[in-house]
Amino acid sequence: MKVLIAEDEVQMNRVLTTALTHEGYEVDSVFDGQAAIDLAEENAYDVMVLDIMMPIKSGLEAVQEIRQTGNQTHIIMLTAMAEIDDRVNGLDSGADDYLTKPFSLKELLARLRSMARRVDTSFTSNVLTVGTVTLNVGEQELVSQNTIRLAGKESKMLEFFMLNVGKELSTQQLFSHVWANETDEDIDEGYVFIYVSYLRQKLKAIGANLLINGEENGSYELVEI
Repeated sequence: MKVLIAEDEVQMNRVLTTALTHEGYEVDSVFDGQAAIDLAEENAYDVMVLDIMMPIKSGLEAVQEIRQTGNQTHIIMLTAMAEIDDRVNGLDSGADDYLTKPFSLKELLARLRSMARRVDTSFTSNVLTVGTVTLNVGEQELVSQNTIRLAGKESKMLEFFMLNVGKELSTQQLFSHVWANETDEDIDEGYVFIYVSYLRQKLKAIGANLLINGEENGSYELVEI
């Protein structure tokens, strides 16, 4: 999983980054709310961990701006303030969960594992539209100038692309999202390129104004043309 940490206390930032990296997460860390907004616009994250009290822009302001772009990444807010109003404001701004400082690393890691299960099993909207293309996730139906049905993993992969249009997605990210619960040892990251190829063919077949850029074993990006 790819995680964004926004925490202005240098020591806390370092501790969180080290702990999450040690647990196998891919971590980007910043020290203010505006930097968090900028990275959220450029990259696809599975979870964001944002402190409320940060310079330039607060965590609340950052969450509001991130949500206004349509980004539905799961967000945990960190706050040193224990009042109920602050918790409510965080949740009303678009956060999914919160932790009040001081908190244990074990608790944060437990929250991340819980969110990881939610990321693996569901996304937000049943119908997604990018450019002239609409994907009905439940029906696995792709519509533009023509209509075509997708296989389950094709639909799940395209859903992830459409939720992160214009962002580079690594082969590892795509594999972890689409084949997260796969137990067959013969399934490996080579399947990502195969399914990207399937999607490219089907987008072309329906006259879509979308392309998937990228090469085998690298990163891919869904773009409008």
